Amino acid sequence: MARVRHLGALAAALLAVSPLAVTACAPGSGQADNTPSSRPAPPDGRSDRIGALFVGALDGPRACTASIVDSPRRNLLVTAAHCVYTSTLGRLDNLVFAPGFRDGRAPYGSWPLTSITVDPRWTESEDPEYDVAFLTVDAVEGRQIEDVLGGNPLGTDQGFGLPVSVTGYPNESQVPITCAGRTSQFSATQERFDCLGYTNGTSGSPWLTGTGKVVGVIGGYQQGGDTDRTSYSITFDGRVTELYRKATA
Repeated sequence: MARVRHLGALAAALLAVSPLAVTACAPGSGQADNTPSSRPAPPDGRSDRIGALFVGALDGPRACTASIVDSPRRNLLVTAAHCVYTSTLGRLDNLVFAPGFRDGRAPYGSWPLTSITVDPRWTESEDPEYDVAFLTVDAVEGRQIEDVLGGNPLGTDQGFGLPVSVTGYPNESQVPITCAGRTSQFSATQERFDCLGYTNGTSGSPWLTGTGKVVGVIGGYQQGGDTDRTSYSITFDGRVTELYRKATA
């Protein structure tokens, strides 16, 4: 049964107006193996570029994870497409981004979305080959988000087998988690990352190389995975390059 990594919290807010079946995350089997475990992410400049998406406002339910990506207008985020558009709920425009969120506090405030860019093949059929989205956020107090926190450069056509760190926000945690590992090929257009702890809320978590390039986000196959031990991403290739061009045009 495919795990929908973000709709558990979202459904709680929208259940009264939208009939939505939500399945709880299935954790790993617990059997002994060599899969590493995630740990709390330390507060630093790298993790502060990653944040939680909330429904409506900071007092609303948490939905997904997103991160700042370098762009000409310095106002762009990247996440999974299924975090911002579903066939059941349509386009989810009423989200706000809280970078560096932890322990109930948003040290850099909340940044409202102003636009969402997803591939038409996602909106038409939720094709898992296009499960990535770019989000623009409004300026706050006259400053763009990248001017405040910087942004991660987009890394495309980097190949498989990359050492990366993956940081995200499980809905049940008050701090982000992180894990370091190596990507591996799942298919010609999808890749995987193995580490325990990536449950509901971690969709959209960026896969960052040692040089800070974002080369994936949790999503794609099974909307990111159906256990907490294996996460997926579409391969960041020409599909993502083209979508980025549309988002920054």
